[in-house]
Amino acid sequence: MIDWQRVEELRNEVGSEAFNEVVELFLEEVDETIARLRSDPDLSTLEEDLHFLKGSALNLGLTVFSLLCQKGEQMSASGHPEDVDVSVVVETFDESRAAFVEGCAKFPSAA
Repeated sequence: MIDWQRVEELRNEVGSEAFNEVVELFLEEVDETIARLRSDPDLSTLEEDLHFLKGSALNLGLTVFSLLCQKGEQMSASGHPEDVDVSVVVETFDESRAAFVEGCAKFPSAA
């Protein structure tokens, strides 16, 4: 679910303190988009939302979530946003977020 090698690479690239800031920013921005998808998904912006989520997820190593977003983005781009199971996207994010936060807690001075 999580590419921990990518997480460690990012942490090494930006440093421990900056990593925490990157994680906080990621979670804030992604939580906003997920909240929209959770409460009132807009099919007209679904492709853009999933593209944003995919990119953010890839940066932090959330591989399963990013692949799901990519699939939904492609479906939306091909004119079938109604076929995207938004509830699965949200559920997968919740699971990925929990695993990510739990795993990062094992890093010294991490999120």
